[in-house]
Amino acid sequence: MGRKSGESEPTRWGTLIILLMGLISFSMVYIFMSSVMSSPPPSSSSLSFNSKTKGEESEFGGCCKGIEKLELWGAAVKWGTEFKFNSSEQCCKACKDMCRGNDGPCLCDSWVFCGNKVACGDKFGECWLKKQKDVLVPDKQETGNKIMWTSGLIFGRGEGIVGLETEYGTLHIKLLPDCSPKSVVYILELLALRHCAGCYFYRAEGRGQSWDVKGSHIKDASFGPPFALIQGTLEAQGTTFNPIQTEHNPTIRRGSVAWAGSGPEFFISLANHEEWKNSYTVFGSVLPEDMVIAEKIAELPTNAEVWNNINVSVLEKNVPLRFQRIKIGNGD
Repeated sequence: MGRKSGESEPTRWGTLIILLMGLISFSMVYIFMSSVMSSPPPSSSSLSFNSKTKGEESEFGGCCKGIEKLELWGAAVKWGTEFKFNSSEQCCKACKDMCRGNDGPCLCDSWVFCGNKVACGDKFGECWLKKQKDVLVPDKQETGNKIMWTSGLIFGRGEGIVGLETEYGTLHIKLLPDCSPKSVVYILELLALRHCAGCYFYRAEGRGQSWDVKGSHIKDASFGPPFALIQGTLEAQGTTFNPIQTEHNPTIRRGSVAWAGSGPEFFISLANHEEWKNSYTVFGSVLPEDMVIAEKIAELPTNAEVWNNINVSVLEKNVPLRFQRIKIGNGD
């Protein structure tokens, strides 16, 4: 495309210089974030951060994602032969519409959609809404490259809450399968193991003088260190961990449970971190009343270390953890 005829040479060169400066700035931020996410002990991912940005964490209804090449079984509450849509998101939303009551479990807690026109043929668009016998142990019919279905889970009020048990108390975590489905599948696999040998917290940093008790940043205060988080690993001994691709990246809030990188390193945030931008996959949220337990862990004795030129606080003694089932009302 030709250059605007009235554009002068000084203006053109000025524009190019501004663009070049912007590119250099972006590259420096990228390199910085990459360096602090690669870490020392134990193959851990250090967390530290840069400038502010806006973002909002999705609440129920904000996401509608599933897993391709997965077919979930279960009792049908809507038959796909008579219930069709143009996208998996529409199918997911139809399931959510049956899961908005305040009392009792969801009428629909899983959905299966056929969205590959070539593979599905006359089944294209079929949306099967289902009810699992146990939503924390969904019935998988088949998985693999030959499967033409996309499936997802929906957790309603009081459902999809698991316990992260430590010697200092149990953190109740609401999982987000509609936002980070692959991450949640991995957590459910750990839950099924009934142990998590090799899972523990190893880093703990309080809110310091930078964030108040509600997690809000205090004006003119630094953004760390300390960085207001507890960090650990969720790689159980005897299992093979496959890196989890980026899924749901909202702004980190107080109570957010997220991967550091692609896992198995994870962290629980003790504060709201707009300055971290949308850098981490969030797969759950600690219930507000349990954040006192996370704060207690953050106050344990630590040793100062330097990871990739970042000052961090490493626990003198690791805090073992494991997942457990939680029974809440008529839900899970």
